[in-house]
Amino acid sequence: MAVFIIGVTSKSPAAKKGIRPQETLLSINAHPIRDVLDYQFYAQEKKLVLELLDQKGKHRKVTVRKDAFDDLGLEFETYLMDKQQHCKNKCVFCFIDQMPPGMRETLYFKDDDARLSFLFGNYITLTNLSTADVDRIIEMHISPVNVSVHTMNPALRVEMMKNPKAGESLQILYRLADAGIAMNTQLVLCPGINDGKELAYSLQELEKLLPALQSIAAVPVGLTKYRANLPELQEFTRETAKDVIDTLDAFGDRCVETYGRRLAFCADEFYLKAELQLPDDNYYEDYPQLENGVGMWKNMETEFLDALDQCDLPEDTPVSVSMATGVAAYPLLESFCRRVRERFSKAQIDVYAIENDFFGHSITVAGLVTGQDLMAQLKGKALHGRLLIPAAMLRREGDLFLDNVSLTEVENTLGVPVGVTENSGYTLLEMILNQRR
Repeated sequence: MAVFIIGVTSKSPAAKKGIRPQETLLSINAHPIRDVLDYQFYAQEKKLVLELLDQKGKHRKVTVRKDAFDDLGLEFETYLMDKQQHCKNKCVFCFIDQMPPGMRETLYFKDDDARLSFLFGNYITLTNLSTADVDRIIEMHISPVNVSVHTMNPALRVEMMKNPKAGESLQILYRLADAGIAMNTQLVLCPGINDGKELAYSLQELEKLLPALQSIAAVPVGLTKYRANLPELQEFTRETAKDVIDTLDAFGDRCVETYGRRLAFCADEFYLKAELQLPDDNYYEDYPQLENGVGMWKNMETEFLDALDQCDLPEDTPVSVSMATGVAAYPLLESFCRRVRERFSKAQIDVYAIENDFFGHSITVAGLVTGQDLMAQLKGKALHGRLLIPAAMLRREGDLFLDNVSLTEVENTLGVPVGVTENSGYTLLEMILNQRR
């Protein structure tokens, strides 16, 4: 229950009080400090009493006064201040278990750390949480919590997640709801397993978490070609995808009538699989699960068309650019570029859909396109000006694809500069028109 200090920022409140690197922070205002959550929560007061342990094992207390919420100036070995918690489930649909061998080690790490849910919006399964962890969430009133539910049927959840704690951990949802902790939830759906009647049941049970429940997202299972020794799963078809949409729409329509909120939404992929148009912009309300792929394309379309409508560049402005994306997003981006061609007489724009040879053609999202597929399928193509790709293709490192291919390697191979577009229709148009690098 302590964290090791590796550095102290010069002229910070901690430095002014003589706190030194190599000391261990034991507590703040008598509250034990074990990780970043404790540190951030208990270090917000103006007056802090820090209990420290030096290298010789001597205890001392230091009183620090600062403006509320100002940083103390202590630096720790890792952001979380201890080891990241890994997932103990073996979900039948886990994407990491479907990764090919030989990739960098970080891509095989299964995250199920509740602290990252609070800090960065990651989804957790609750199976790693102890009673003390739940108590701390409630005490600190950390909100919202993002939960991968998958099913509200305890026995089925155990079967899907291959963890005996998966069913009983659902009770944590009710504890959090009773304490007023807001929750966003997701259901990764597998045809014939947790869709159909099981999906209807899960929605019914999740409704009981109101008003703490903020949103429900239904996401289709993603299957790669690397599923040796894994349970056999099916992809969604046009018909089964439409069934999911119908189920969530019926539930959502009733929620709108009863609570004034839709609550439940399908990821955009379901509409593509069902070959249905995306709902209108107002359907998604305030886009509560945009980062989960819910309404992402409709939001981008709304922004892009609004930006194009406001654009005051002359119609003879030269436009020369190429774009690459996944198969799923190709029709949307092509429709954007068609509008640009209609608007600007000298527009030269090509959009390329990259087939996912690396993971298998059933994977169609842009975020899983690899550098080697991009280079192989665009080499020899007439690429205009520069090549634009979505930021989702790159990992957190910022310049590497999933397969460790770098942006520089892509640029050298294809002979064009590469621009990275964010998930914004406004930014996308600016980059197409070469108004932003």
